[in-house]
Amino acid sequence: MNRRGPLIAAVASGVVVLLALLLVVLPKIHEVGKVHDDLLTAQSEDVSLQAQLRALQDAEAAAPAAQKQIKKIEKQIPTTADLPGLFRLLRDAADLSAVDFFSFSPGTPVTDASAAFSTLASSITVTGSYFSLEEFLHRLEILPRAAKVTSISLTALGTETSGGAVTGQLQMQVQAVFFTTDTSAGPGSLPGPTQGTAPVVLPVASPPPTESPSPESLSPTESPSPTVGG
Repeated sequence: MNRRGPLIAAVASGVVVLLALLLVVLPKIHEVGKVHDDLLTAQSEDVSLQAQLRALQDAEAAAPAAQKQIKKIEKQIPTTADLPGLFRLLRDAADLSAVDFFSFSPGTPVTDASAAFSTLASSITVTGSYFSLEEFLHRLEILPRAAKVTSISLTALGTETSGGAVTGQLQMQVQAVFFTTDTSAGPGSLPGPTQGTAPVVLPVASPPPTESPSPESLSPTESPSPTVGG
């Protein structure tokens, strides 16, 4: 009996330790694990927020350059077709290129399939020397308006001077496409959206009523009285 006492005490002590482990230590370990997981989540979120902050700071630093680029694109692709302004740009390019003849024939604006912009197919004709035509093409390339050259054709012209010599002249036909963000551009359209605009009807003045003749004016004409001979 005395030999079993220490054994029973040891077993009881082990049970107490086991119960303490189950009731106290394991919940604490679980709490510590949860706090550790929460810490890892917070650290991950912090890293993500830091990355977003750096991206926003980079975007803020790049904003002036982006705005400058946007303004440049708006000048290259304006909000209206602005045919008079386009004609002046091409005429100035022709004058600076020293060509002898210049003509510009714009087409009808056509809305692109994406419905995001309109295209303006145009024909440009210039006549001059080889170097003047080359200079005109260079100035067309650096034109403030965006232009897409679709075809170029050259024709040799011969001009006889007073001395009998023949000078070489070239005529160049350029097919180019210009762009505008005005998708309502077209024959008779106004800049900007045109849907929902009621037609303007001008009043037409009605003719004044014709006065009917009075009964007095409809009286029969008196016949001349017979002349009595003397």
